This record gives sequence, structure tokens and C-alpha cells, in this order.
Amino acid sequence: MAIPTLSPEQLQAARAAATESRRARAALKNAVRDGSKTLADALDECAKDDVLAHIRVADLLKAVPRIGEKRAAEIMEKYDIAANRRVRGLGRHQVAGLKSEFN
Repeated sequence: MAIPTLSPEQLQAARAAATESRRARAALKNAVRDGSKTLADALDECAKDDVLAHIRVADLLKAVPRIGEKRAAEIMEKYDIAANRRVRGLGRHQVAGLKSEFN
């Protein structure tokens, strides 16, 4: 299966869409970081938005104040979440566990 060749206009549109997606995910992480959104709010928002659902769980956890690499890894291990898992790949029990952890 060959990769389709895109016209310059299609490439430009794809780049713009990717940039916009990254900005949306960064904005959500910043909102969690500055405390204007809780982790539960962020998880709910990710459930509704396909673009935001691509955030890695570890990155979202590390955006929570006072959670670093080590504590994020411990929390993910506690709820049996793979290190490379994205929010969209979480099961309902994992989401419920994460929400209760930060309530």
C-alpha cells in the first residue's frame, strides 16, 4: 500500500490541521497546569473531542500540579495503564480510577 501523493495545497491544509490540533492539546494541558481545569474536567473534555483524545495519559498527568514523571508512572501503574496509552484508549474503570485519584 503506497502513501498517496498530496498536492501542495493538501499538504498545507494537513500541516495547518496538525498545528491546530497540537495547539488545542497544549491549551488543555495548560488549563490543567494553571488549575483552571481539574483532571476530571480534562478527561470529560477529551471524551467529547476527538482531537483532545489523542493526548498521552502521562502528559496529561504531568500537567497536574505537583505530579512529575515518577508520580505519573506510579499512578499509571496503579490503574494498569500502559506508558504510551492515549486518553482515547482508556477503559471506563481506568477513567473512573483517575478521576477518584484527584478528587
